[in-house]
This record gives sequence, C-alpha cells and structure tokens, in this order.
Amino acid sequence: MSRWHDPSLSAGERAQALLAEMTLEEKIAQLGSAWPGNDDVSGNVAPMQDVFARGAVPFEQARAHGIGHLTRVFGTAPVTAAEGVARVRELQREIVEETRLGVPAIVHEECLTGFTTLGATVYPAALAWAATFDPDLVERMATAIAEDMRAVGVHQGLSPVLDVVRDYRWGRVEETLGEDPYLVSMLGTAYVRGLEKTGVIATLKHFAGYSASRAARNHAPVSIGPRELRDVVLPPFELAVRDGGARSVMNAYVDLDGVPAAANTPLLTGILREEWGFDGVVVSDYWAIAFLKSMHRVADGVGEAGALALAAGIDVELPDTLCYGKELAELVRGGELPEELVDRAALRLLRQKAELGLLDAGWAPSAEPIDLDSPRNRALAGEIAEKSVVLLANDGTLPLSTPRIAVVGPCADDPLAFMGCYSYPNHVLPRHPGFGIGVAAPSLVDSLREEFPAALLSVHKGCSIRDEDRSGFAEAVAAAEAADVCVAVVGDRAGLFGLGTSGEGCDAEDLGLPGVQDELLEALLASATPVVIVVVSGRPYALGRHAARAAALVQAFMPGEEGGAALAGVLSGRIAPSGRLPVQIPRVAGVAPSTYLTPPLGRNSEGISNLDPTPLFPFGHGLSYTTFEYSGLELSADEIPTDGQLSVSVTVRNTGERAAEETVQLYLHDVQAQVTRPVLELAGFARVPLAAGAAARVRFTLHADRTSFTGLDLRRIVEPGRIEVFVGRSAADLPCTAGFRLTGPVRTVGHDRVMTTPADIAPA
Repeated sequence: MSRWHDPSLSAGERAQALLAEMTLEEKIAQLGSAWPGNDDVSGNVAPMQDVFARGAVPFEQARAHGIGHLTRVFGTAPVTAAEGVARVRELQREIVEETRLGVPAIVHEECLTGFTTLGATVYPAALAWAATFDPDLVERMATAIAEDMRAVGVHQGLSPVLDVVRDYRWGRVEETLGEDPYLVSMLGTAYVRGLEKTGVIATLKHFAGYSASRAARNHAPVSIGPRELRDVVLPPFELAVRDGGARSVMNAYVDLDGVPAAANTPLLTGILREEWGFDGVVVSDYWAIAFLKSMHRVADGVGEAGALALAAGIDVELPDTLCYGKELAELVRGGELPEELVDRAALRLLRQKAELGLLDAGWAPSAEPIDLDSPRNRALAGEIAEKSVVLLANDGTLPLSTPRIAVVGPCADDPLAFMGCYSYPNHVLPRHPGFGIGVAAPSLVDSLREEFPAALLSVHKGCSIRDEDRSGFAEAVAAAEAADVCVAVVGDRAGLFGLGTSGEGCDAEDLGLPGVQDELLEALLASATPVVIVVVSGRPYALGRHAARAAALVQAFMPGEEGGAALAGVLSGRIAPSGRLPVQIPRVAGVAPSTYLTPPLGRNSEGISNLDPTPLFPFGHGLSYTTFEYSGLELSADEIPTDGQLSVSVTVRNTGERAAEETVQLYLHDVQAQVTRPVLELAGFARVPLAAGAAARVRFTLHADRTSFTGLDLRRIVEPGRIEVFVGRSAADLPCTAGFRLTGPVRTVGHDRVMTTPADIAPA
C-alpha cells in the first residue's frame, strides 16, 4: 500500500507522499477542473460560458493525468437524483481506473438557495435569511443542504456569498446577507458551520470587494480604499475562516484599485493566509483566471494568466481548465515559473482530498439517490420564509378579515417570483421549459385561496414585471374598486445577465420598481379601496411615492418555495411578522444609494446638499401585530480599559395581546476618533420570543475589541475615548441610550481579537 493510502498518517503527510509520486503534468492536472456536458448546453449560467465552452476538450482528454474538480454534475442540465448519482459514479470510476494514480475528483455544486439541482428544495434567497436575524436557523438550513449534497456524492458547495451590500442597484444584492458587516459575519459564519460540520466544504465568495463595483455594475472596477476594505468588506470573510472553519475561498472577478483579485498577492496570500492563517484551498470564480488575459488585460496568454494567478494564491481553476494546463507546464520547464508554486497549490488540494477520504485505498463513491425536497427541508424553508417577511407599515388593515379581496400584480400568481437567481428553477430550467419549475411551489394567489377559503378572490395581473404594457391597468383598478381590500403584489423576476430584473448581471439603472409597476400602484392607490402593497424582490425598491397612501406595506426578499404560505399567513394574521430589514428601503428612486453604515457626511446635510439620502425605512426596521417596550438600560461599568469588556443589559416587554418575537439591536457610536467613524454601527442583536405581556432581560457582553477600526497607519486599533451605546428596534428607533469610556493606551489588535457580541436572554 502506498503511503498516501495509509489512513494512519495525517492528511498533510498523505498529501506530501502523493505529491512526491507525481509528475509535473499530474501535479498541474490536480489544479484544474472539468465541466462534462457544458459544451452541450445552450444559454449561460456563468459569464461568457458559451464562449469558453467552445474551447473545452473532451472529458477523456481533460482527465488524462487526473483532475482536481468536477463541475456541476447535478447542476448543468436537468437530471434526477438517481441520474446524477449514476453520472458521478461513472465519472469518478473513469478517473480512478483510467489514470495512473487513480485520484478521485472533488465534486462541487452551487447551493446558495439550496442544492441547485432538479427537484431540490428551493430555500429563500440569502437576503431573506438575513431578514430573519437568526444565525441558528441559518445553520440548521445549511446543515440540511449539506446532508443532501453529501448523500449524493457532492463534496463542496459554492456558498455563502459574504459580499456586504454597498449599492442597492447591484444585481446580486439578493445573494447577499445585507449591508451590515456584523450581520453578514454572523449569518454567513452560521451557514459555513452548517456545511462544514456535515463534511461539505464551504466556499466563501467573492474575495473581495465585488459588491463595491462602480455604479453597481457587474464586473466593474472597485475603487474603495484600504480602510473600507478592512472595516466593511473583509470582516465577514475573516470570521467565517476563523470561527466557521471554512476550507475554501473564491476570488472576486473585480479589480481592486487596478489590481485584479485573481492576481492580487497581498489579498490572496498576504491577508488571507499570512494574517488570518487560512490553510484551505482558493478556487477561482468561473473563468476568472482567463479573464486576466481577456478582460483585465494584464496577461498576454493563458499560460501567463495562470502563472499570475498561481503566484498570487489561486490553487484550483474552475470551472474548466484553460490556464492551468500545458502552457503552465511549459513555463515551469522553461524556468519562468518556480515548480514550488505548483507544489504549494497541489499540496493544499491533495490535503483536502485526504480530509474528504478520497485518498483512502479502495475508495469508491457511495452516493445514494434521496428525496431532495423532503418534508424536513420544506418545513425549514417555511420557517425561514415566515421569519423573513417584514411588515414595513400598517394602518390597521392587516391582518386581513374581509370577504372580497382583489389580488393584483405581476408577482401575485407566479411562484418563480419567490425564487432567487441561483435557484434551479430560475438558474437552469428556463432553458428546459418541459420540466416546469421542478418543485411544488404555490403562488401567493394559491396560498391566499387556502388561507381564506370563504373569501371571494379576484385575480388580475395588471402588468408584467418589466414590460411597459399598461393595457391591464383598467381591469385591475376595476377589480380593486369592487373589493373590500386590494393586495398589490409587485417586484422582481430573478434571472441572469440581463434576462431578469434581479440577479447576476441584472443591475438596475435606478431604484424604481421595474417596468410600469410604479404606475400600476399609482392607479390602484387612486381608488377608494385600501391597498396593501406586497413587494417580492431581490433588492430594496424606493416606495416613498406610495407609502403615505398605502394601507400597509410588506417586504419579502424572494422567500422560496414556501413563500406563498408564509406571506398568506402574515396577511391573515396566522403568523406574527418578525422579519427585520437587512437593507434600508429608499425613499426616492434617484438619490445615489447609500447604506446606513456611513459617517456624518453621508447623512442628510440640509443647507449643504439638496439631496436627502434618508431612507423611507431604516436598517433593522420591522413591525409586528403586537407592540414592544424597552426600558432599564444598564451598563456594568462607566469605563473600561482598551482590552476590557462590559455588559449591556435592557428589558424588553411585549405590551400587546399576542405572542411574537422581537429583535433587540445594539448599536455603537465612537464619538471622536482619528478617522471618521459611522454614526451608528450594529454591534449585537438577539431574537427574543415573548408571550403577550411577558418581558425578558437581554444582556450583551461587549468587548472593547468590538470598537476597533483601521487607523491612520492602517493598523487595526482600539482607541481610548467615549463610546455611545444605543438599544432598540432599528437603526432609527433606539429609545435606550447610555455611554462608557475606553481608557488606557491605543491598543493594536489582530486576527485573534473578539469579533462577536454574545447575548443572554432571561425572564424579567
């Protein structure tokens, strides 16, 4: 038995033993990937897929010396679980039996809204997870996703997206966890834990700065400074590596201040590995290495592009091998690229294969077809959907209790409106219309009929999501006028590269609702019938022109296959709404978007600028069908040293007549610092379930490290000075205030700093 087959050795020792037996071609082969079947697919699920697919080689040739990854065996064209399992087995058998060393490949798939394959549960989009403010729930969902993938032979999931929203117009906002780095850190790390503890490799993306592209255009340059990078963009990745145990990171497509992330040594090696101690595998985003030649134009050929990426720290090229091939080997043999760089990357990948059991003697895939949309999964999807619905405003019209309901709008009777860009029904199945949507997913109309069996529902589309046909307005308005209440359901259809109104490559010119939906709402609101506006979208849209006349406003961020039942339950009152905004809702469509996380100059400056960026609804906002009261804020100390900690305690009481959950939010403000600091910054949060009339005491343990920031010399520091503390229901509803002082010297902190704020909940 070869040493690399010996399970008594460590994964690193086995990887080193296998590497020693490999030729240069076999080493480089481990750094590549293959996408069998991609050349037969029409339409793109990745940028320029059709262009690169034309250069793909047959699988027999691609795996001649071995292979690192197999790309999307389940997620390329519609296959059942049984067919996918059989295909994985056949491909792995061919790799093992037809190559000299017989090293199996890692199988990776997308899993942002669940396992992206035919018939698998479509969970809510990531922005909806963020609206739950519930890390434990997100971890349970990720565990279920990982168990399904692992059961059918998948080793790695390309998720979560840890990009912090910087501009709501960006098409991929729906894939993110919102605009606050702490919220993104907590929920993203929870997702990573769910995958990793189940044995599936989590892939953090997109490292780094992708969401800060100029004018919110996909793949546009990024011009943020090092301080914004360190304080806003990087913390979610850092926590997911340190506390989540993520074993893979994917580079961003963008350039940072002129340096493409795929060739950025300070980012991929300096920060990620040398500062944070990451010892996993960096994979390229699809064709990102080839883009160094074709898009960024910093390389004159695929070999040079591969050399730049390999030297910077990208270990494996996805989804196909274009740059980590024979041209790279020629550069090594010619002395232009040190073979040590090939060995470095191959060793990381082989160690990961050893951890996965792929180097065990006699290994064979043991995958079995399973129910990928099980009752357990659907229950989880429903729980997330229910907890993610945000009640923005309500004049008392909700909950509904009326016999005649007009349901109007392009998203009312379309379950695809509930599903994100990376859901299989919107990602792949548009190219295969004979398969329908692949899962059972009632529309809101279907769910309202079930929720209100005795009600008379009148259903009218009114207009489409993005076209400018107004011919349905008159009929929709007439239906509203004949009803007791009108439920107007507007928003997005997720798609790819301009084929949708939200999703990858579907960036927005402004934040008005797509098409003529704003005009439809204007027409409905002009009637005498109360109008409940329900927005089902992948980004926040400006609702200021409608808010004052609407009876109620409800926001759902693509709530998945169980979204219809969740929304119907909120509208009926069966469910007490508990979602909170992970992004602000703008007031007007044309004001340059800015998130809540801004220094004073980012706020409204009357007399200085005529543009007011104040949102219609703030970060963290969300109403319920009960009321809550905050009182008794106490700090355990008036001052602490710059390496100390204190507790922040508050009482929250349900002052209404029904049970509900409240999300208690803790914010900080650094009164004076050596660089500008946010007016408010989320430092902690806790979901608190409360029976009617009940109260709880919430105690946050706040370490001085949680006030740290990147100082003038670009070191992360804790600085002495006054810190203001705010506790309440949103970034604009903070009834409890206090403060403390940090004392002592300026303290430099690093990767081992305290990055979380634990919360304890006890009856009051």
